[in-house]
Amino acid sequence: MENLIFIITLAIAAPIGMVIGYFGRKQMAIRQVDSAEAKAESIVKDAKAKEKELVLQAKDKSIGIIDRAKQDEQERRNETNQLRKRLEDREMRFDQKLLDLENHQQGVREKAKQVEQIRSEIQKIKQDQIAKLEAVAELSKEDGKKILLEKVEQESKENLMQRIKKMDDVNERELESKAKTLLSTVIQRYAGSHVAETTTTTVSLPNDEMKGRIIGKEGRNIKTIEQKTGVEIIVDDTPEAIVISGFNPIRRHLAKRALDKLISDGRIHPSRIEEAIAEAKKELSADIRKAGEDAAYEVGVAGLDPKLLQVLGRLKYRTSYGQNVLLHSIEVAHISALLAQELGANVAVAKKGGLLHDIGKAVDHEIQGGHPEIGQDIMRKFGLPEEVAYISVAHHEDKPKTLEGIVVKVADAISGARPGARKDTYEQYIKRLDELEQLANAFPGVEKCYAIQAGREVRVFVKPEEIDDLNSHKLARDIANQIENELKYPGEIKVNVIRETRVIEYAR
Repeated sequence: MENLIFIITLAIAAPIGMVIGYFGRKQMAIRQVDSAEAKAESIVKDAKAKEKELVLQAKDKSIGIIDRAKQDEQERRNETNQLRKRLEDREMRFDQKLLDLENHQQGVREKAKQVEQIRSEIQKIKQDQIAKLEAVAELSKEDGKKILLEKVEQESKENLMQRIKKMDDVNERELESKAKTLLSTVIQRYAGSHVAETTTTTVSLPNDEMKGRIIGKEGRNIKTIEQKTGVEIIVDDTPEAIVISGFNPIRRHLAKRALDKLISDGRIHPSRIEEAIAEAKKELSADIRKAGEDAAYEVGVAGLDPKLLQVLGRLKYRTSYGQNVLLHSIEVAHISALLAQELGANVAVAKKGGLLHDIGKAVDHEIQGGHPEIGQDIMRKFGLPEEVAYISVAHHEDKPKTLEGIVVKVADAISGARPGARKDTYEQYIKRLDELEQLANAFPGVEKCYAIQAGREVRVFVKPEEIDDLNSHKLARDIANQIENELKYPGEIKVNVIRETRVIEYAR
């Protein structure tokens, strides 16, 4: 029963609640709509108010912009008016200056006409005076100018010649004094022997019967020796001696050693000849190597390749004008070191370059070319520095590029020019003197010349009417330069040019 009452009550309350909820919700919706409309109206009012405010601000800004634009336009108009006024003023001044310039030009033209008229009058007066002077002097203007120029030229030549002579004398005295002091000091400090035995190619025999044994049956012994050594054996009427002839000095000494062995042994036949030559080769090779090592040790040069020392030792059997090249190289090395110390050059480079400067002469009989270039190639091949290799070429150049090259060149000249260091044959001596005289006679203006003091001086007599004092200096230098370029000679050659005028009159 209670449940039924609850259900009935629930059934009645539910519709009533629904009605009440519906009307309540409706009222709430009405209130919300009214609130939203109010807000919208408020927003619209605010927007309109802001719009009016923005419009007013925009109008104020536009009015300000218009005012500023009017002000700027007014300023530009004022500036334009000022510029126009300035331009008008300038144009007026320019016109005035142009007018003044035209007036000035007119005045200048009038003055130029006056100056030209005065110049014509002066020129006429000058010509009249020149004509009067020519008539009085009986000499034309051109002739007078020529005589004056010749006189001035002659006086200038004489003054120039005197100045050159004075400078040459002063410099020559100073340099000669310093050079003498330096060289005498170096030569005194090194007192080594500079005279060596001339390499001999003559083999002494115990008797003349040995000649027949050396020749052998049908010449087989002498042919074997010549084929194995590469030399020519000359058997002539010279008592108890035979001569070995060959271009290569090493081969000549090899043949001489082999012949000495055969002569001392007494057995001379082809097989024994081959054995003697093989023994001589070993001994000669060992002697050459020892000579190179001794030379390097004596000079104090270390670190050379053994093969290079072998090539250096070959210079023991090479001579130049009768001077042993190995002894000459040792002497040049010592002198170069002393000169380098005095002059502040690199002592090690000068000493090593001095020892090896003629290394090319060891193989110049076998390789084509001059010994300076060959020596430079050899030193480069064995890894020596370029400054050392260059000395081989430098000691034959007129003006070496390095101080060490100059030092070795001077030391080489000192070693070769010492009295008794070198000797020359009579034919070579005559030929050298003849070449000197022919070279000097080839110059124009030379009357005669003489080579004196064993070719150490050339006296050249010139024609005084063709060669003046100034050209005499130039001729001496030209002859000296040509001698350096074309001739080979030890030491130095003095060129003495003599110009004299002799006037002879007889009183009767």
